[in-house]
Amino acid sequence: MLRPGYPTRSLLVILCLLAYGLPVPAQASEPAAARMQELKRFPAREAHQAVAVDGSAFYAISSREIGRYDKQTGQLIKLWSPPRDSHIRHLNSGIVIDGKLYCAHSNWPATPLKNTIEVFDAENLRPLQTLKFPDTTGAINWVDRRQGKWWVVFAFYGKADNVKLTRLVRYNDQWEPEAEWTFPEQVVQRFLPNSNSGGAWGPGGLLYVTGHDHGELYVLRVPEKPGVMEYVETITAPIAGQGIAWDQTEEGIMYGIIRKQKEVVKLQLKQAR
Repeated sequence: MLRPGYPTRSLLVILCLLAYGLPVPAQASEPAAARMQELKRFPAREAHQAVAVDGSAFYAISSREIGRYDKQTGQLIKLWSPPRDSHIRHLNSGIVIDGKLYCAHSNWPATPLKNTIEVFDAENLRPLQTLKFPDTTGAINWVDRRQGKWWVVFAFYGKADNVKLTRLVRYNDQWEPEAEWTFPEQVVQRFLPNSNSGGAWGPGGLLYVTGHDHGELYVLRVPEKPGVMEYVETITAPIAGQGIAWDQTEEGIMYGIIRKQKEVVKLQLKQAR
């Protein structure tokens, strides 16, 4: 064993090669980490809470408005605003499935808490249905669908002990809860003092989630048995937390938002090499 401060064996070899004028073999570099590459930005006045996406359009979502935009040109196609007497208070996220836009919605921070999923016709943004979750705690922040199940997050805010209660719940098609998971400690610490804002199932069957404002994606593995989700990695991204959406028509493409700039950002996942 070499003593502290002595050159390593590989360094001695390199020095010998240099002394004799011989070529030094290339050293293996550290593997490149996964990253999100920005492809394009679109101005969108409604880009305050989240974004959803389908084959032809993206949907910028604010607390009480939804804008449908052409995915190629960024041109506004349709704008939806609720009537004044509407129960809509805080739309949080969106996902398009079979021509329907599903938006997680709550009246947080008002009490008593009322959680719903608002369903719209994705093409014309006509409201179709309100799914109610009367016996739930925590604000419903996002919804997604995978392997014939619905996945919903109920978020808690404030101090760490409260934010730790934030949970992912799996539902069947009758919207009956089947299982639930909480977030790992290192992710909870990044959420503070807010909570999990967005989430979507991504490549490799992994779950990608965001906090309230950090330019980061937290990649998680959801074990078969209920409990605590497994932390995989953190990926930096040119967004600012909030609701995200994977484009199911373009592999590795995600949409996010920067709420302060009212922008929708198109991203491409570059996997680690």
